Amino acid sequence: MAEGESPALSPEGAESAEGPPSNPSWERVQLARHPKRPHSRDYIQRLFTNFEELHGDRLFGDDKSIVAGMAKFEGQSVMVIGQQKGRDTREKLLRNFGMPKPEGYRKALRLMQLASKFRRPVITFIDTPGAYPGIDAEERGQAEAIAFNLREMARLLSPVISIIIGEGGSGGALALGVGNRVYMLENAYYSVIAPESCAAIIWRDSGKAPLAAAALRLTANDLLAMKLIDGIIPEPPAGAHMDPDLAAHLLRQPLKQALDELASLSTEQIVTERYLKFRHMGNFFDEARA
Repeated sequence: MAEGESPALSPEGAESAEGPPSNPSWERVQLARHPKRPHSRDYIQRLFTNFEELHGDRLFGDDKSIVAGMAKFEGQSVMVIGQQKGRDTREKLLRNFGMPKPEGYRKALRLMQLASKFRRPVITFIDTPGAYPGIDAEERGQAEAIAFNLREMARLLSPVISIIIGEGGSGGALALGVGNRVYMLENAYYSVIAPESCAAIIWRDSGKAPLAAAALRLTANDLLAMKLIDGIIPEPPAGAHMDPDLAAHLLRQPLKQALDELASLSTEQIVTERYLKFRHMGNFFDEARA
């Protein structure tokens, strides 16, 4: 290297004399997975009153990885639906580590349709590494349940606000993410595939997950730049796990603002806006040449 020449920058960050290059994307993934990070129940407890949990999909059973029910937010009746991971080993097993099975998605949709019947807004909290990939889930129609949710959410008559609070993994997250407004917490991630799975497919090495995280562009800043989300909700310094009360407080105002904005729209406008929002994703047009 010639004298005065700067070291090259890798895609993951700038190389420093102290160690390997920094990787902001992978750091965000680690924060999104922090064991003390607030989960859906933590936000429900802090943001809503009169929460009445509802259970079951009326077809198979009650999936504990989906927590849902009627509640009040700032005096307004809403339907709240969230993915719940669990804290200790016993609860993690009960909640299936936040990975819903088909009955979980069907329960969520049943309650969305109930809210739609009474024109109550739907608020979803997304926090899952992905839908459960086990044999029993596949036997009961995992892919069909997710696909059905996508279609039915697109035409719900009630406004839908989706917030990624931690991990937003693949179709397991998108099944609750077809919203009029989609927000991400600052240190959450939202991706078509988990970094480890991506690395295993592309490089045959899950240990290259940090490289995959950088390539996937899964951070809130990345997705906002691509217009795949509507806003980023800031977190307390060092992450939401450091101060869950402040994290909930920072979430309250954007949620209230979104509800107020959507309240001014007619039912037809709500459905059309949501439909067009997702139809336009991934479409690119060349500017007309002079």
